[in-house]
Amino acid sequence: MKLIIISAEEQVPEEAKIINQLFEAGMSCFHLRKPKQTPAEVEELIKKIVPQHRPKIALHQYHFLADKNSINRLHFTEQDRSNTKNDELQRLKKEGFILSTSVHKVQAVTEHVHFDYVLLSPVFNSISKANYPGFADASFTLQKSVNAPEVIALGGIDATNIHQLKAMNFDGAAVLGAIWQKPENAVSNFKTLQEICLKNSIPALTIPQ
Repeated sequence: MKLIIISAEEQVPEEAKIINQLFEAGMSCFHLRKPKQTPAEVEELIKKIVPQHRPKIALHQYHFLADKNSINRLHFTEQDRSNTKNDELQRLKKEGFILSTSVHKVQAVTEHVHFDYVLLSPVFNSISKANYPGFADASFTLQKSVNAPEVIALGGIDATNIHQLKAMNFDGAAVLGAIWQKPENAVSNFKTLQEICLKNSIPALTIPQ
């Protein structure tokens, strides 16, 4: 399974170095989410990432930075999505962009056919946010229509529960707290998650590469 890693919201010591190490360890998609940083600060971080890995970055803010930094993945928050017409989303897809968005209700998954995949959260109790309980228990099964985008579980995912996602009918996992809570262990924790996914035969995402 190709895990999606989401950046820490705040700056992390040696962050670019860790991100490059995660790419070298096999990370295939990295969501860059820095809502409190300026465009210049975000671009400074992008410039420190090895150029061959930049197409694997999905921008959460400042989409105008994409073209000049060889980035072809754009993520839309709920607010961004509500402010963007479907014609614009279709235009971006025709130009080769891979689009994703965030939802917080299971029933909302089927509403966003213009996106390649959606991040559904919080599945489990959040690691990075206090008092942010998950909606899924061990018996939860995600119901999807044929035309629904791929659904990536987000929220509270770590080495103790990632194996449950296959039975829950998710297409993949996005991880934040399990990686960045202890940045010094980010790469080793990522490798552990990869190994668990392989052992449990969780299918790989079909998100375009």
